[in-house]
Amino acid sequence: MNSFYQRYNGSTMLMKFTKMHGLGNDFVVIDAVTQNIRVTASMARRLASRTLGIGCDQILVIEPPSDPNIDFNYRIFNRDGGEVEQCGNGARCLARFVKDRRLTGKSSIRVKTCNRVIELRINTDNLVSVDMGIPVFTPEEIPFKANQTAAVYDIDVAGRSYEAAAISMGNPHVVLLVDDVQTAPVNELGPLLECHERFPDRVNVGFMQIVDRQHINLRVFERGVGETAACGSGACAAAVAAMRQELVDSEITTHLTGGDLTIQWQGEGQALFMTGPAVSVFHGRIKI
Repeated sequence: MNSFYQRYNGSTMLMKFTKMHGLGNDFVVIDAVTQNIRVTASMARRLASRTLGIGCDQILVIEPPSDPNIDFNYRIFNRDGGEVEQCGNGARCLARFVKDRRLTGKSSIRVKTCNRVIELRINTDNLVSVDMGIPVFTPEEIPFKANQTAAVYDIDVAGRSYEAAAISMGNPHVVLLVDDVQTAPVNELGPLLECHERFPDRVNVGFMQIVDRQHINLRVFERGVGETAACGSGACAAAVAAMRQELVDSEITTHLTGGDLTIQWQGEGQALFMTGPAVSVFHGRIKI
């Protein structure tokens, strides 16, 4: 058994992990390439607990590739233990992790989530760019209950109607346009929309303010987590929502509570690119 994964008092095991963050959206990253680890929902909940575990928004698991055309499999667990399809900030951290831990010598890698393949590239300025794939607008593929595809929809919540965009970036997002993100009802309206009946798999909720043609402000209430300092896929979804409504240009800076992301998208049928930082905080071992 290798040094990453050792017996502790007979049956308890020590698992090595790395704590990382992308703009304050924080993660516990687990190497399941050199460790014989299987992450379960209950394990994810314990690791993510800020009082009983390590503490994080999501657990990221890097696994050996299931396909010869990819470099790694990539799994994401929310704080509540639910496994989800995508995490943009996590993808940037994953790229930094595999390079720093020498799991690859490549500067550009392909990783497979549960529903798509994305490409990650570490740039010469140490920022990480992610090819997030092609945004999805077809309601049944988001999934979202609607009769036809539209740029925005009317959604009724607690007796009031809100106009919002519904988009999948590999995971479901709803984006509302607000006058000021600082006064937006993120923690009141976020939970109601997250579990709205028109989103069968629940949804990430973005509150977007247009600053000018090149900048937006954003706060995101994440599915299974709550409001986070940053959400990479949420930044992508908000940018796409604004671009489809011709409110901004094809390359913008998204200002989140934790910092800035650059988003580039050339329009429907084209892949979207996100660029931002990824930071290692500390390494450790925990009994499992």
